[in-house]
Amino acid sequence: MSERHIHMAGSVVERHIIRGGQGGDRDVYEYALLRVVPRVERGECINAGVLVYCRARAYVGARTHLDEARLLALDPAADVAGVRAALAAVQRVCDGGEAAGQAAGEDAGRRFRWLIAPRSTVVRPGPVHTGLTTDPAAETERLLDLLVR
Repeated sequence: MSERHIHMAGSVVERHIIRGGQGGDRDVYEYALLRVVPRVERGECINAGVLVYCRARAYVGARTHLDEARLLALDPAADVAGVRAALAAVQRVCDGGEAAGQAAGEDAGRRFRWLIAPRSTVVRPGPVHTGLTTDPAAETERLLDLLVR
């Protein structure tokens, strides 16, 4: 079953409604964008990655893509290497293991919650959204293509 909604701008959006027992083998997942805010006083940002967490599958993953030209357009003095290092650190925390540092022993949910906690850094998470998926890893890639690239 689906609903059609007309937004104020006139575009039509179709929403699929899932009722109890109709979800099939899809699981709930949560996701947040990773945003780069090079100059806080200006409030401008670019999307540079996505975090996905699926409790049912004990999955937490991140995919990143930094568009250096867009970053430097916002701030020509941006620390590109520092931003790349911060994005890589997020990936290591998602992957777990020794590379995750202090988060190494935490489960996927705790690592996701730690990563989405509000912070005042150049790389920061956006709000959390939800969806349904049969493959959280593929969903991570799909969201990266849709919202970041």
